[in-house]
Amino acid sequence: MRPYLVRLASPLVALVCAAEPLRAQDVPPGTVLHVTPYAGVMVFGSYLTGPVGTSLTNAPGAIYGTQLGLSVAPSISLIGNIGYTSGDIRVGIPFLGGVSVGHSSMLIYDGGIQLDLPVAKRASVAFLPFVQAGVGAIRYEIDQSLLHTTATNAVVNVGAGADLALGRGVALRLMAKDYVGKFNFKEATSFDLSSSTAHSFAFSAGVRLDF
Repeated sequence: MRPYLVRLASPLVALVCAAEPLRAQDVPPGTVLHVTPYAGVMVFGSYLTGPVGTSLTNAPGAIYGTQLGLSVAPSISLIGNIGYTSGDIRVGIPFLGGVSVGHSSMLIYDGGIQLDLPVAKRASVAFLPFVQAGVGAIRYEIDQSLLHTTATNAVVNVGAGADLALGRGVALRLMAKDYVGKFNFKEATSFDLSSSTAHSFAFSAGVRLDF
């Protein structure tokens, strides 16, 4: 019976010994801070839906920023993010397409929590998926001819992505986030208009640096 148990346990021990160095390469011991500069594109939902299919939204624009992560437990991190994007404000008109009526610059800032999912290894590449959720705000600066105004909108967000290890303490991060909120027309225009709940998606790639 004992030789059988030894033969059964030997492959398991070998697997654990082989996997442990790979896991250590993914996140070095003592790592608590993660810094991820990123860039990508943001696609906006409709802030206002009018009669006969008209709508108000922002044209897609480039987004760039930095996300910080602080490990507080195995597989759990607190995160903070700041990003910037800009684009034309567009009125959607059926059969005519979008018409630009101004320009807006947007500062995005949010905080939340990240949960790392079980690690999968394929073709010797460390692959670490994760999910995120948080709350924050988007601050708009709007320019239209001689008019300049601002508005700050509260948002919640959910996101998912994956880190692909490039080396010790360095990984390629791919991520998608959905920012959900309503545009504050009263602050921007003094008119208390009822806005639609907009889903704005940020798709990005960056480099995660571990310290």
